[in-house]
Amino acid sequence: MGKLLWGTLLLVLALTGMPLLLGGGGAGAQGTEPTPTESAAPSPAPSADPEGSVDGEHLVWVADGAGGTEQLSLRDYLPGVVAAEMPAAYHPDALRAQAVAARTYILYKETVTTAAHPEAAVCRDSSCCKAWLSPQELRERWGENYSLWWDKICAAVEDTDGMYLSYDGQAIQAVFHASSPGRTEDSAALWGAAPYLVSVDSPETVETVAGLVSEVTVDAESFRSAILALDAGADLTGDPGGWVGEASLTEGGRVDTLPIGGVPFSGQASRTAFSLRSAAFTLRWDGSAFVFTVSGYGHGVGMSQVGADLLAEEGMTWEEILAHYYPGTALERLDA
Repeated sequence: MGKLLWGTLLLVLALTGMPLLLGGGGAGAQGTEPTPTESAAPSPAPSADPEGSVDGEHLVWVADGAGGTEQLSLRDYLPGVVAAEMPAAYHPDALRAQAVAARTYILYKETVTTAAHPEAAVCRDSSCCKAWLSPQELRERWGENYSLWWDKICAAVEDTDGMYLSYDGQAIQAVFHASSPGRTEDSAALWGAAPYLVSVDSPETVETVAGLVSEVTVDAESFRSAILALDAGADLTGDPGGWVGEASLTEGGRVDTLPIGGVPFSGQASRTAFSLRSAAFTLRWDGSAFVFTVSGYGHGVGMSQVGADLLAEEGMTWEEILAHYYPGTALERLDA
């Protein structure tokens, strides 16, 4: 399949199948603690436990969203997570990379306390922790492909059984996002520096990914109202064509600060105020409205999911994909 057609398929699937970080990156999109992407009973476990499964031995406390908690093995819990976070149509090595990133993030969350659910390591709210889909939701989403794609997701989990990413011996904060326009973002630009969350190249281009670029048009009065809600001190008098100054950019090519009405606004604040897919945008006044031209989707830190799939298509293994997007980390396996 040609890259353009594949890119079209991937983005359509991504927009319908990845609640997380696709739509905005959860808390991380606001510049606070990041989360990876965005139900009743746990997903059906893959057939029988293979002998020596490490995931089957590691139990994790999960908040169920109804005020209770349950303890599940990684082997039972992870398939529903990966199925929610990445389209099953992606290449197997992209899915394996996603499985490792998700497992790593769960292990990281076990080392910290989350105020929203201190009794559990993770929850099923994508804006807080991990996306997760129940068997019923997956059947509705996948239809006749349910068995095929469920087996594919389970294989990605089993193929990476117990594997996680570490830095200085600790599970890393393995955040990810939907797509990046050429480069990922350095976490220092959003919520604080981490040596393994730095800006790296990502293969997405407008030629390989249909829909990589989007536009948002805002009339002058709506634009004024949104900006004044952020900072009432902004001077938005006179010709709207003179309201916006020149943006400064981060290393990853996203807006760092943007002067509007004499007030410097962060790219993330602007993204949130106007519901933009990412902070990689340009802004112009066309004489009748403000036009945002936006590239990519999500906060941009860590692994790009679309980028991972393109790299897998080019022949890169899941280990190589993870090493690319989380430089300096080591792959380790949980103790049985």
